[in-house]
Amino acid sequence: MGKSRLLASFLSLLLLLPSCVLGDSPYRFFTWNVTYGDIYPLGVKQQGILINGQFPGPQIEAVTNDNLIVNVFNSLPEPFLISWNGIQQRRSSWQDGVYGTNCPIPPGGNFTYTMQVKDQIGSYFYFPSLAFHKAAGGHGGIRVLSRPLIPVPFAPPAADYTLLVGDWYKANHTDLRNILDGGKDLPFPDGLLINGQGSNGSAFTVDQGKTYRFRVSNVGVATSLNIRIQGHALLLVEVEGSHTLQNTYSSLDIHLGQSCSFLVTADQPPMDYYIVVSTRFTTTVLSTTAILHYSNSDGKRVEPPPGGPTTDIEWSLNQARSIRWNLTASGPRPNPQGSYHYGYVNVTRTIRLANSAPVINGKQRYAVNSLSFVPADTPLKLADFYNISGVFELGSISDIPTSGPGSLRTSVMAADFRAYVEIVFENSETSVQSWHIDGYNFWIVGMDGGQWTPASRDSYNLRDAVSRCTVQVYPNSWSAIYMPLDNVGMWNIRSESWARQYLGQQFYIRVYSPANSWRDENPIPRNALLCGRASGRRTRPLW
Repeated sequence: MGKSRLLASFLSLLLLLPSCVLGDSPYRFFTWNVTYGDIYPLGVKQQGILINGQFPGPQIEAVTNDNLIVNVFNSLPEPFLISWNGIQQRRSSWQDGVYGTNCPIPPGGNFTYTMQVKDQIGSYFYFPSLAFHKAAGGHGGIRVLSRPLIPVPFAPPAADYTLLVGDWYKANHTDLRNILDGGKDLPFPDGLLINGQGSNGSAFTVDQGKTYRFRVSNVGVATSLNIRIQGHALLLVEVEGSHTLQNTYSSLDIHLGQSCSFLVTADQPPMDYYIVVSTRFTTTVLSTTAILHYSNSDGKRVEPPPGGPTTDIEWSLNQARSIRWNLTASGPRPNPQGSYHYGYVNVTRTIRLANSAPVINGKQRYAVNSLSFVPADTPLKLADFYNISGVFELGSISDIPTSGPGSLRTSVMAADFRAYVEIVFENSETSVQSWHIDGYNFWIVGMDGGQWTPASRDSYNLRDAVSRCTVQVYPNSWSAIYMPLDNVGMWNIRSESWARQYLGQQFYIRVYSPANSWRDENPIPRNALLCGRASGRRTRPLW
């Protein structure tokens, strides 16, 4: 590392020193250099985004309540940001890493993210959030383990493996971005990757008779996926920070942006077995494989790789409904997950969100409640903090679907701190939708086909619905969630289909506390980057 980067790292540590001295939880420090590099995931040379020369990037290992200090140097010739899928950034949307909250890291610059995985466990991932960089790599896994004294509802596995799975294009992300900027949708992906590798490029070694944990995240941009391991049962134990009832599955659907973990026992004869990932709900089925290698195997494989579900929606819907919260298991705290009775809390507001695909000014766009999001010239969080007028308008997106043609807008929904909301995602299109909410987990209380009505609440699961941060909505169907607005900040609600997100299927919700207290929200970081109409303003004194 050059002298300038050593100096930048040192200054970043100085900025963080007061909180380091006062903090009770451990600190973990990371220094990342983001570059372009040649990659060949599908046998074709491409321009990929590397972190410290790695594709995928380095994995983050943490324990509940750890403080993560990630100093990111941008060596790309363009602005860059990293976001942290599923990390809730409690009281600190300043660290969320999307353009609505953060100024991009300029070329040759750096920014130090300061995050605490407060009261979290589970499987997550990070990814680049700007300029369709997500289609070029720059992603990696995040594991948040339970603290040593907190019981986990299964025995420690012999090893813990991460699988980053996703669809992939042979075209560079810049070409894909140009297609979208030209008002057209993307073509079908060219293939699938497992940990940045094509078929049989990855192998996972197991000892016969032992049990292993596999954490799987769908980091792709376009398709839902199914994963299965030849001859082995998958015992689901966790989704996005929630311990689940331990049901056994032959295969699992993982939709865009979702993460889960399951246990696999090496209880078969010593051979090599296929791990298969394939697309769901697509006319053309893409698939790829990795290898589950028994350490005492002679390398002989069991042929052929097992097939899986393809276009059957009912199968997937029934599986999704079977994933339940483990009420007796401890989460990040000693008390059981089920000690919070989410179904007994009075709902204070219902928000209905409908996705659509309007053509606006002759170009394909995507929208929420008929509004297609356009980024402002200044991050919304900064405009809110500095009271800069004209950047966005609170309440610019309706709580209910609206009819008529789509329009462009920097849409921000106003919400009150400590409200308890019901959000219904309504999908009248023929493709599966996947929705993510930054800053929160929520309970998926219901999903079904047809049109949602108030009578649909009669079918809600108000006892053991799973809590997670990303929810799928099947074609011509709806999904409903309950969510306590207990995290002040500016939070992104978006499609995880990245072309749809890029072309407007997203908005922000501003969760506001009139107390304006550091108890409710952290102050602006001293090292916050300022841009747009916030340029030249002050953050906080260094000391």
